[in-house]
Amino acid sequence: MVSRPARPFTGRPFGLRRDAPSKSDPRPQCGLVPEGRTVTFGFAPSSAASISTSASANPLARMLEPAEWAAAGIPLLRNPREVVSGLHARHRPGPTTAVVAVLDADERLNASASFTRRPTPADGWVFRNALLAQLRRVIPHDLRRRTPVRTAVLLYCRDGDARWTEEDGAWMWGLRDACTLHGLRCGAYITLTRDGWQVLGEGRGGRRPSSDSIPESMEAFAAAEPVQPRTGGAASELLRRAAAR
Repeated sequence: MVSRPARPFTGRPFGLRRDAPSKSDPRPQCGLVPEGRTVTFGFAPSSAASISTSASANPLARMLEPAEWAAAGIPLLRNPREVVSGLHARHRPGPTTAVVAVLDADERLNASASFTRRPTPADGWVFRNALLAQLRRVIPHDLRRRTPVRTAVLLYCRDGDARWTEEDGAWMWGLRDACTLHGLRCGAYITLTRDGWQVLGEGRGGRRPSSDSIPESMEAFAAAEPVQPRTGGAASELLRRAAAR
């Protein structure tokens, strides 16, 4: 039997941790380069993402100009004064009070809610959340419908004149977005000031009601509405003809 010489030991000394480099080990520690700089991993954000983030963080980006509102195809109210008078009598809004209402295809009121705006900078995202919370509270959504059948309108009572402001632009943005998220058609935005009411984007308005006028009673407003008599259908028509003979 031929004996072979023993190979020299080249492993680590006994008791030395595997993750602890020896003093003679020239390799750098994990996460550091020989110069001592820290190594980071990941991707730098693109310029488009930076622009999108800055735009979403800017409240002025969440508002609509009058030209944008007019080009959005907002449906016209057949009788805006009747809608304004009804909401004014029902909710009696004061300054910084918003009234959101849902109308059916015949402009009959399905639901409405009023709330006071918080003293925060005008931001369409904040207004959208406030409007959406009120809509969810008073009426179910119509997201399952292919085409919206109900329309949401917004009446906002504020100080100043009837001219468009950045606050109005933020309310327009919020109303449009809230209607989309609740399955409704975006309707008119109406301001109520000391000068009267004004449907922005249409040029229609009136002197009464105004933010200073006394609201009409609901009884008087309901009495002024025409009541359509019920005929009872074909059976009632036959009885009426028989009695006429």
